[in-house]
Amino acid sequence: MVPAMDQAGIHYRVEDDFPDYLRDESRQTGWADSISFPLSTDEIRDHLRYAEARRELVTLQGARTGITAGAVPEGGHVLNLSRMKRLLSVKKEPLPTVVVQPGLSLAEIRTAIREEIGSKWFFPPDPTETSASIGGMIACNASGARSFLYGAVRAYIHSLRVMLIDGSTLLIRRQANRASNRSFEITAECGRRIAGALPSYRLPSMKNASGYFAQDEMDLVDLFVGSEGTLGVVFEAELSLRPNPPVQFGLLAFLPDENGALAVVRRARAMARIKPETEGLAALEFFDERSLALVRNEPAGTELRLPEGPGVAVYLEYHGHQENFLEDRVASLSQHLEKCGADPETAWLATSEKEMERLKAFRHAIPEAVNRTIGERKKTNPGLTKLGTDLAVPDDRLDDVVRLYREGLDRLGLEHVIFGHIGNNHLHVNIIPRSTDEYEKGRQLYREWGRAVVRMGGTVSAEHGIGKLKREMLMEMYGPEGIEEMKRLKACFDPDSLLNRGNLFSY
Repeated sequence: MVPAMDQAGIHYRVEDDFPDYLRDESRQTGWADSISFPLSTDEIRDHLRYAEARRELVTLQGARTGITAGAVPEGGHVLNLSRMKRLLSVKKEPLPTVVVQPGLSLAEIRTAIREEIGSKWFFPPDPTETSASIGGMIACNASGARSFLYGAVRAYIHSLRVMLIDGSTLLIRRQANRASNRSFEITAECGRRIAGALPSYRLPSMKNASGYFAQDEMDLVDLFVGSEGTLGVVFEAELSLRPNPPVQFGLLAFLPDENGALAVVRRARAMARIKPETEGLAALEFFDERSLALVRNEPAGTELRLPEGPGVAVYLEYHGHQENFLEDRVASLSQHLEKCGADPETAWLATSEKEMERLKAFRHAIPEAVNRTIGERKKTNPGLTKLGTDLAVPDDRLDDVVRLYREGLDRLGLEHVIFGHIGNNHLHVNIIPRSTDEYEKGRQLYREWGRAVVRMGGTVSAEHGIGKLKREMLMEMYGPEGIEEMKRLKACFDPDSLLNRGNLFSY
């Protein structure tokens, strides 16, 4: 039996009894004095008030699938919300929404929607890791492959209930709570008034998960989405759903080189209608030659039967509503792919749910193979971790950023793979170091790329957030004044900076 510190159920001996909760998928390890697993709103309130009275830091956790160390504690108390996983209510009119607790995973939400509403509606965000909790997805404004058509989590948050460090709660509804220019005022359910100013920086006009969302006249729901748990604890979220397109198919095409892949991307984007609730290109992904080679050498590679020899791959996923949608799109795609050098005999076409899962397994196999490689190397060099980028640039700088990556990697001779959301100009470069020296060279290169991407008008994080690992990059993006504005905003909700201290910026 774990000894309790008080009636709120805060526990001692985190390192002895709950060591896994000192780390997340970033492979970073922190430290903490105590941990709790609340099951109700009242228990969250008890823990927060206890911590505030003691001026104790509180680190919020969910499923710990993040890769930026956002859930890694640096002292104090760990408030883990993974056991708060109830579907609280379903609204079917006028448009369906579901109200959920923060611990529900994406996979569980999808199952609940099918059971309660049916298959005609769905929750579009599609991060690779379906075990991610909705609280964590809201915290970093998660997205995934289908964000090319549907956007990120932010677009599907209808309302939030948020608890502040003093135990007071906010109910924030889309369209009901808005900023006036860059000023805001929110009244808590207890009557407490919170007012302040949003940062004055301008956000990049692209997929972005870097820092506090700030725009003129913005919905205040959007302030909490992507805030990485630094403003308050989301304990209920109302999610908007979308009609589930009856026609969905994926096509994985293999091409001889990167130039052919970029030509496919340009043509596919030109044809696409990128608007939610319309049919069109849902995902546009890229896999370089090293990615294919890595998977080919894995156990899953034999089952997937990748074509031999050099080359790259592009994955296109389409969603539509018309019966002839599949036939028309496949015909036009095939013609264009052949012009770009693709061999139609080697392409994979998936038109059923089972076939689509096969293609998703291929996509998932790449980061898993990288992690296994790093795992083996850590046995002899425990300090090694992979270095994964999350940078994105405007459409007209895609070719530039690909050249930037290639130049740096070739110059330093670093082992790597490049894959990801090329439709959003958001490629993940995974550097796989073989030594501590290569790891340090990779870190310096990543910073170099971050500065260059900011100069291109891009973002230092498109979907994973900043956490504790990218604070220097966020400073590059918004500058010292932007960071100070963010700190002043946080102080409006958390005056002593007790919640998730260390995420986004340091003190």
